[in-house]
Amino acid sequence: MRKGEIAIKVHLLYSCRGRTNTLEKIRILFLDDKNNAKNMSKRIVKIIGGGLAGCEGALQLLKRGFAVKMYEMRPTKTTGAHKGDSLAELVCSNSLKSTEPCTASGLLKKELDMLGCALLPIARECGVPSGSALSVDREKFSKAVEKELAKYPDFTLIREEVTSLDEDIPTIVASGPLTSDALAEQVGKLTGKDRLFFYDAIAPIVEFDSIDMQKAYFGGRYGKGGEDYLNLPMQKEEYERFYNELVNAKTVLLHDFEKSELFDGCMPIEEMAKRGSDTIRFGPLKPIGLRNPQTGEKAYAVVQLRKENIAGDCYNLVGFQTNLTYGEQKRVFSLIPALEHAEFIRYGVMHRNTYINAPGVLEKTFRVKGSRPLYIAGQLSGVEGYVESIMSGMIAAQALANELDGKQYAVPGDVTIIGSLCEYVSTRALDFKPMNANFGILPPVEGIRDKSKRKAEYSRRSLEAMHELLNEQE
Repeated sequence: MRKGEIAIKVHLLYSCRGRTNTLEKIRILFLDDKNNAKNMSKRIVKIIGGGLAGCEGALQLLKRGFAVKMYEMRPTKTTGAHKGDSLAELVCSNSLKSTEPCTASGLLKKELDMLGCALLPIARECGVPSGSALSVDREKFSKAVEKELAKYPDFTLIREEVTSLDEDIPTIVASGPLTSDALAEQVGKLTGKDRLFFYDAIAPIVEFDSIDMQKAYFGGRYGKGGEDYLNLPMQKEEYERFYNELVNAKTVLLHDFEKSELFDGCMPIEEMAKRGSDTIRFGPLKPIGLRNPQTGEKAYAVVQLRKENIAGDCYNLVGFQTNLTYGEQKRVFSLIPALEHAEFIRYGVMHRNTYINAPGVLEKTFRVKGSRPLYIAGQLSGVEGYVESIMSGMIAAQALANELDGKQYAVPGDVTIIGSLCEYVSTRALDFKPMNANFGILPPVEGIRDKSKRKAEYSRRSLEAMHELLNEQE
């Protein structure tokens, strides 16, 4: 590019709206001038979204010598949930969950460390005391991430809303669960609008082995449907106790923009119950057509559970979409006979959450199938949780870097938490719902009944597979 051409382009950029954005774009202009067109078409990556997935992806790419243009719409356009315009802002909690290796969350962190995760070391530096959990000072963490990104001269932050995905540039879309309507429209065009959802209404999921089968039985209404449902009968006294606790339980405070959208689409079990003591008993808990095949007894109310996966080691509570806090879900739902000692793989959620029905759309690397180099990471891809979002950003960025360098990328096997989550979002689920790290999505361990020993085996098996993968890559 000749000097006169540079001067003309600078003039044009200054005529655009917003001086800050203009200066950032000028930086890209001169970065472009330092490299020939062929090289730059390979080395610049666009990341949409400055959350955990986007920041993890950016750091992975920057460390590998790529230039990153990150687009973050805040503060130009707000989300209603974020408090400020910081990158890597933790919105709902400062906890990144357990660090214990025999928990799914702890195991995921170990796997991420082995693959060179960028954000977890920063999180530990910003940690606050919280027992075995990794919790951070939110403000300190965001500033530390921003400081780390600023170390790289090839990182450029552009504060503007992205409304188009037409550019011929490798891209990671990590815009999060509150993706703007305009960008969601573009994502819908690529993935299919029927595969794009805008809120979660998800019932709790429990481990099958933690259900007291002395108080439960398989069967369908009027004997139809075989053993598709697991039925948990309740007598009148048991139901009334459960009901009273349910209607008085503490709920999550929804944002104003979520309330009408969620409650019009799907009524939480506790809100339904508040309409009268018999409302849920003649709704999701109706006992009609259900008799215990062992006793012939008809219950006062029946909670039904349905298989969450093919293996049948996870079951969801049918009709129990809820806005109760996690602690209240554990307390109240444990009052249901047969669930007194239930292990919850995940709790129910009801919140604004833009995500794609990923199976059939994404590859295991979070790459959009059949597209130019385009990846979708973070909660938009169908993973749920902070650390899970970090994972998706890391895998997407590492896979994209390999793709642009003409190399294959090996996703860890499905005996790992990482591999199993990648498998889940790409191929496995039929009735797809966003998923967090849990042992229920791993291939089962055979022959171990003791829960603590089984979890230890999950961890051992995963780490062994990770070591083998890394040894193969050396």
